[in-house]
Amino acid sequence: MTGYARAQGADDRRRWVWEARSVNGRNLDVRCRVPQGFERLENPARSAVGGRLKRGNVALSLTITSEGKAKPLRINRALLAELGALVEEVRKGTGASVPTADGLLRVRGVIEEEDLIAEDEEALAALDKALMRTLDEALRALASARAGEGKALATVLEGHVDEIDGLCRRAGERAEAQIGVVRERFDSQIAELLGRAPALSEERFAQEVALLVGKADVREELDRLTAHIAQARSLLHEARPDNPVGRKFDFLCQEFNREANTLCSKSADIELTRIGIDLKGAIERMREQVQNVE
Repeated sequence: MTGYARAQGADDRRRWVWEARSVNGRNLDVRCRVPQGFERLENPARSAVGGRLKRGNVALSLTITSEGKAKPLRINRALLAELGALVEEVRKGTGASVPTADGLLRVRGVIEEEDLIAEDEEALAALDKALMRTLDEALRALASARAGEGKALATVLEGHVDEIDGLCRRAGERAEAQIGVVRERFDSQIAELLGRAPALSEERFAQEVALLVGKADVREELDRLTAHIAQARSLLHEARPDNPVGRKFDFLCQEFNREANTLCSKSADIELTRIGIDLKGAIERMREQVQNVE
């Protein structure tokens, strides 16, 4: 499901803002963007998202702004020297041009804020804890936004299930009339093939019709579709933030589609085939919406 949330915090040295966005996704995919020097938060942030959400493409971003005057910068000379040696090695091996000084300074980690360097481990731990608390606020708001969308989506899915239920009932009514259609078609084909030859006995004719009707019997498929409809309604009733049903519903849509395909392939009646095609369309519309379900 889609959603957006934002949470902010501050201490006596800086302000920060977490933003969380989510769009539909079959699985949970988390991307995290944090400022230089805060890469240590990426894995805990992803774990925090996994504790709140089960599906969706989630993008997290952290913005930190220092309070007061700008902090002095320093050059990481060890990293710069290592880069210089690598550049020289590449230049000798490939003949590539030497990068400019500003190009080397753009490399992440070459320029550092002394503010970050000066903080001891205890201060960094306290900062990380505060940042993660703010992230938790953002994730709670994101989950709430997704839950609001989920309530509206439940109504849409109920409409799709009702549509499928109605089509299955129509298919059941038409399937009963299919016996007469099969008998008439078989009688016409036999008459066309045999021409003036003696007609089949009534007993043999009944056996052949029974065989064809058995092959065209869709009651088993309709029974399974009815069971799937009941399960779909049950999943909609059971869906809660602590009980995600998206994956189960996604699998159920595959089963719906399989039975609809079989119904169409066994149909010996144009009207029943049309109902089967409408049924497949309704199932596909439901399946598209199910991709949004947690």
